[in-house]
Amino acid sequence: GYGGGVIGRYCDQPEMFPGVAHFHTMRVAQPSGKYYHSKFLRDLCDIWDLRGSGLTNMHGSTGDIVLLGTQTAQLEEIFHELTHKMNVDLGGSGSNLRTPEACLGQSRCEYACYNTQGMCYQLTMDYQDELHRPAFPYKFKFKFDGCPNGCVCAMARSDFAVVGTWKDDIKIDQDAVKGYVGGEFAPNAGAHSGRDWGKFDIQKEVVDRCPSKCMKWDGSKLSIKTADCVRCMHCINTMPRAL
Repeated sequence: GYGGGVIGRYCDQPEMFPGVAHFHTMRVAQPSGKYYHSKFLRDLCDIWDLRGSGLTNMHGSTGDIVLLGTQTAQLEEIFHELTHKMNVDLGGSGSNLRTPEACLGQSRCEYACYNTQGMCYQLTMDYQDELHRPAFPYKFKFKFDGCPNGCVCAMARSDFAVVGTWKDDIKIDQDAVKGYVGGEFAPNAGAHSGRDWGKFDIQKEVVDRCPSKCMKWDGSKLSIKTADCVRCMHCINTMPRAL
């Protein structure tokens, strides 16, 4: 039942290097949004220190917890401890459904437009068989981004990308826009406040950087032509209080 979660690795010269004659990799399904309890991490490390090499990758390039290096005789033991004691399953590798991944979504982020964690969990449950038993000609990946910022790179790094967006026009708080222009609010939620880039210039930093040129600032009012908006999130990221 763990064919998709184990990547078999063997040394070509086991007589010369008996310590790494077997060095299998195991992929463990990460929780949605990558929220961990410290006890979970300690228990995982205890298992791997006892039954593996102790080397881990938190996380693999596509999301999983990657445990690097163990022997064939330990695979069933590790699988049993993960599933029966820690209530966590193996992820996917090879030519099958890979472990789905989601951003933090509505649990932390005000930009999330749908419940990424709920959707990721549901599809993980629905496709357990495809995760465990490789049956595809090539790998296949689900990823869930809550908004076009793409914090898990769904469009770039998955085959089935779900990206949240908004239904209606961007709502504009003109008073807050003036607050940014006047220096009352720091742009980018203060992320660059440690750098002296001078006074905030809404024309240069927001309007001129709009890829579809759908924004206009007349000196006192900001307007957006929604039909031309490609929803890149730049203006919202720069002035989150206002947009």
